[in-house]
Amino acid sequence: MRSFEAIARATTGASVLALAFATPAAADEAHEHAAGEIEYLLEETTEAAAEEVTATPTMSFGEWGFDPALLSADIHPGDDFFAYANKKWLDANPLPPEFSRFGAFTLLGEKSTSDVKALVDELVAKAPADLTSDEKRIVDAYNAFLDTDAIEARGLAPVQPHVAKIGGAQSLEELAMIWAEPGYSAPIGGFVNVDAKQPDRYVTYLGSGGLGLPDREYYLDTSEKGRNIQVKYKEYLTLLLDAGGYEDPAAATDVVYAFEDKIARTISWDRTVRRNRDLTYNAVTVEELSAMAGDFPVKAVIKKIGWESSPIFVVNNLPPSEEEITELGLDEATVAKIGKGLPGMFDLVRDTPLATLQAWTIKGFIGSYDHLLPKKYDDAQFEFFGKLLRGTPEQRPRWKRAISATQGSLGELVGKSYVERYFPPENKAAMDELVANLRIAMAQSIDEIDWMSEETKVEARAKLESFDPKIGYRDNLETYEGLAITGDDPIANAIATAAWETKDNADKLGKPIDRTEWFMLPQTVNAYYNPTKNEIVFPAAILQQPFFGINADIAVNYGAIGGVIGHEIGHGFDDQGSKSDATGKLRNWWTEEDRAAFDARGDKLVEQYSNFCPFDEGETCVNGRLTLGENIGDVGGLSLAYRAYKIATKDMDVPVIDGFTGDQRFFLAWAQVWRSAQREENYRLRLKTGVHSPEEYRTNGPLRNMDAWYEAFGVTEDHAMYIPPEDRVRIW
Repeated sequence: MRSFEAIARATTGASVLALAFATPAAADEAHEHAAGEIEYLLEETTEAAAEEVTATPTMSFGEWGFDPALLSADIHPGDDFFAYANKKWLDANPLPPEFSRFGAFTLLGEKSTSDVKALVDELVAKAPADLTSDEKRIVDAYNAFLDTDAIEARGLAPVQPHVAKIGGAQSLEELAMIWAEPGYSAPIGGFVNVDAKQPDRYVTYLGSGGLGLPDREYYLDTSEKGRNIQVKYKEYLTLLLDAGGYEDPAAATDVVYAFEDKIARTISWDRTVRRNRDLTYNAVTVEELSAMAGDFPVKAVIKKIGWESSPIFVVNNLPPSEEEITELGLDEATVAKIGKGLPGMFDLVRDTPLATLQAWTIKGFIGSYDHLLPKKYDDAQFEFFGKLLRGTPEQRPRWKRAISATQGSLGELVGKSYVERYFPPENKAAMDELVANLRIAMAQSIDEIDWMSEETKVEARAKLESFDPKIGYRDNLETYEGLAITGDDPIANAIATAAWETKDNADKLGKPIDRTEWFMLPQTVNAYYNPTKNEIVFPAAILQQPFFGINADIAVNYGAIGGVIGHEIGHGFDDQGSKSDATGKLRNWWTEEDRAAFDARGDKLVEQYSNFCPFDEGETCVNGRLTLGENIGDVGGLSLAYRAYKIATKDMDVPVIDGFTGDQRFFLAWAQVWRSAQREENYRLRLKTGVHSPEEYRTNGPLRNMDAWYEAFGVTEDHAMYIPPEDRVRIW
């Protein structure tokens, strides 16, 4: 949420590699534009928690990794496998008021937060004289966020100099130079990352954002519910602009909202289009960028941030030419979803009154730090984004948010202690074996598939061979040299963090590619695939039950963490990840016929998932096109995990345990990973904006495409999940 910010440092929960613009919506949009388009297993983990300690659900895993007492005997596995495996637990564990969603990921996310707090508490208990300089920074970051009495006493004083600075700009040129400073909101932003078409160098990626609501569709929504959200959002803006010193904050709100509304209607791209990497890689020179920007001082901004040595600039939302539209085979419906992008944003900011841009910037600055201001502002942010948009009844405890903020600034310093205490070496060794078997499974799949030619298979094998798995944590954890943290000003800490990240990111230009870099902390419960480095990454915190147990049944481990590994490998071969080759280069390595065969299978998945409609009598459905990459990751990944399980147990006499065969235990473990409930508001928000299908469809969607699942549970055409064999999608 900071302008021209470096790659976001991961915190406990899902992390984002993104352009960091002024608003949550813009940061989310930038995530999909990010260089390399890192694919994540899960886009978020937890959302808000009560200020008072409340009991959170727990899970039992029985003697072998899944507790059979949790199965619903009255539900046939073939009718709803997610409910069969999870409904009894969900019914017994209603959502606590602090969560918009709770499941297996949240369970481990909460554990990670508590584990980190134990480490921080030990430091807080030390005498100040006994703390090392690094330990003191951790304690200061935590205490500064936690000290709400001091925050209340300071009131709006921490933001007033920044508001005055924004308001004092005499021209667009002056305001643009403020946008270029770390910590300020900006409608245009960027970051340095590996060049997707020349992955041996770093370049700067640029794009535009500017929205305050989660997606452009919120501005276009004319329903009663949509209108109510717009009204409530304007009330929130009015509070922020009142804090910004406007005599008529309601009038200022009107012009700010109108500015964002114009961005939504004319500049922003539809999310389904933003996934297309062929559309989001547009290399331009600095001279071409300057011509595009017109009177906007883009060269001066680039110099101030430290990007002047970037060999090219990649614009991620440059509208395609007529020639490119024809070359890419884009139909009219797709073209209609493409806004004016960065060129349009340059035009808009040049044509918008300076006072409007200042009001928008002030709103964005205060909104970025309202959680670090008096309770009045913190509560208002939660009321809108937490309660209204996600349906979460109560705010997250301050201590948990303090842990997240501390990790946002110094996460790898904390991570060093985390892995020393909580990550057994034997877990890494077991994961190495699992990954090796998944790679063998993928190699076998490539050899056996009949829709891919040998010419393309050679390229696919080379890509698989070059996969770089990273497990647990990186050896050279960041020390954040030069990042100064104070114990009494959390806003200063946030801005200092933004400045450190911006410089750290810009300093990559001209240097060799750092293949040791991670975009998640060891204590993050998640995983990702990065196509420009062709790497799969599994932080230490996810290597616990229900995903992985060192003593769990082998079938359970392969069905759980094996499915996660397969999912990430699958991202290297999904509809977008498959556009990068073995070196990470964005290029077409497919024959025309093979790509058409692959896309046809993807289209079948789009149709399947688009028919999952949880609300409004079948009118509100999963966006099968938006979620395609993740669905391919799930369908292909679970298939690979099953094949790897068979490789691992080839010479074993796999026992029946508690009446369940090894195959049955494998599929139960997959369902347990996605055990989750959520509030309707959060569900609807995710259907609009999320690239992941809801958990019940992440369970059932892959299973109904796997012959082995039908055989394991005796599923026939009489059951609701049945798909005829000829309609089952088999990709990897």
